[in-house]
Amino acid sequence: MLHTDMKTIVKYILLDLFKNKTILVYTFILAVLAVSVLSMSGNSSKGLLSLLNITLLFVPIISILFATIYFFNSMEFIELLLAQSVRRKTMILAEYCGVASALSIAYLLGVGLPSVLLNYSPASITLIFSGIFLTLIFTAIALLIFVVFKDKTKGIGAAIITALFFTLLFDGLLLSFIYSFSEYPIDKPLLGLISFNPVDLGRILVLLQLDVAVMMGYSGALFKEFMGSVIGSVYTLGCMSLWVLIPLAASVRKFKRKDL
Repeated sequence: MLHTDMKTIVKYILLDLFKNKTILVYTFILAVLAVSVLSMSGNSSKGLLSLLNITLLFVPIISILFATIYFFNSMEFIELLLAQSVRRKTMILAEYCGVASALSIAYLLGVGLPSVLLNYSPASITLIFSGIFLTLIFTAIALLIFVVFKDKTKGIGAAIITALFFTLLFDGLLLSFIYSFSEYPIDKPLLGLISFNPVDLGRILVLLQLDVAVMMGYSGALFKEFMGSVIGSVYTLGCMSLWVLIPLAASVRKFKRKDL
């Protein structure tokens, strides 16, 4: 019964989202950018690096903002289904699966398809996986924001702050930390700090495949030096998986007790 209920709800959410103009525009913009970057660049590595930067900027911000707004707008739908004896865990996981699936499909069509057709390589596949992981992560964070905040305006504000923190502010704080403690052996603690930013993890995952030392930056060089490409990639994937599972588990636990 649990599986049937979730499948039905996810199907309804997907049908609703595929009619959403925002999803269509998001897919179209990603596709135009991907085709333009990959077609114009004569060097495949440079093209993928440009596409990586687009992914790291657009995917977290769009995913968390769109998902947060959608979750809050679905409140009446959620309350209606809960009144029909649908379990809270089933409802919240179905909401997440529906939104995360729609955004992931949009990314696959917008970036994944052009990458495979115009520049197929292990690095391209890694870029696709990285983008999907970031989509799943920031949708999970959006779900947690929705569960924690009752007010929609505060929730959207929290989503914007979270997106800006991970995409812009975190690296600035990391550089300040490196500068302040440059006289000390901070390499290993720094690896731990990098694990707290899924955007940096997504970047490193792709750069380890591209093996472009100049573009890897300090964090990427550290991963390469201490772990190597294979172990570094496995560690990065493990951290990104936790970034999906922990917010999702926290959301389910909080939603079970939430007063609607």
